[in-house]
Amino acid sequence: MCAQWYSQSSFDVRLEWGLTAAEQLAQEADCVVIVDVMSFSTCVSIATNNQALIYPWPWKDASAQRYAQENHADVASFDRTFAGGNYTLSPASLLHIPAGHRLVLPSPNGSTLSFKARDCGAAVFSGCFRNRLATAKACAGFERILLIPAGERWPDGSLRPALEDYLAAGAIIAALGKRKLSPEAQAAKAAFQGGDFSALRHCASASELHARGFSADVELCLALDASHRACALIDNAYRSLPGETPDH
Repeated sequence: MCAQWYSQSSFDVRLEWGLTAAEQLAQEADCVVIVDVMSFSTCVSIATNNQALIYPWPWKDASAQRYAQENHADVASFDRTFAGGNYTLSPASLLHIPAGHRLVLPSPNGSTLSFKARDCGAAVFSGCFRNRLATAKACAGFERILLIPAGERWPDGSLRPALEDYLAAGAIIAALGKRKLSPEAQAAKAAFQGGDFSALRHCASASELHARGFSADVELCLALDASHRACALIDNAYRSLPGETPDH
């Protein structure tokens, strides 16, 4: 367990980065929001918006196929992470996924964080810009809320804080209304409210997608409030919460 002064335990809404946050802080939270904008959380939002089921999986290897078989699901392609043609971690590839489709989505960031938070006993949500209002509404009834910007990885495996994840976490926090925010959560909220949102089209993660020919994915990831559905991890799969109004 982390030292008490790192836990932000005296606040209702907390924010901390990456896998270590899930390992150290999720056990003291009632709900955890995983924020991996480019592209896991956006993929989850788009797919569940169509009433598909997304099974997160941390590893891009043969175990993903076995896991898919166990859950009567397909597995998204991981040979080419942002490739077209098949279901992948490219949000555009999931725009027309049919209702009821079961898909295992291998993702070392978003999936790993999802499992770690779930294993700590917290309710787990996947949040992004698209569903930030719905995510905040789904979290409103919980007392202790932890937001985890996933970030990316440098070649040496160390965490690269990702601006888009930080600002999306701040956008969800801003939608939570009046709560007792940790200084870390306050800073993310202020960054979202005071920043130039359009500049995210040129952040490091977006620049990578542009360079690889996936500018359409950038626009999907930055579509603020495009979905009215929250994404909850239930029985190992992300799905839309019951009772949500379908989007058109």
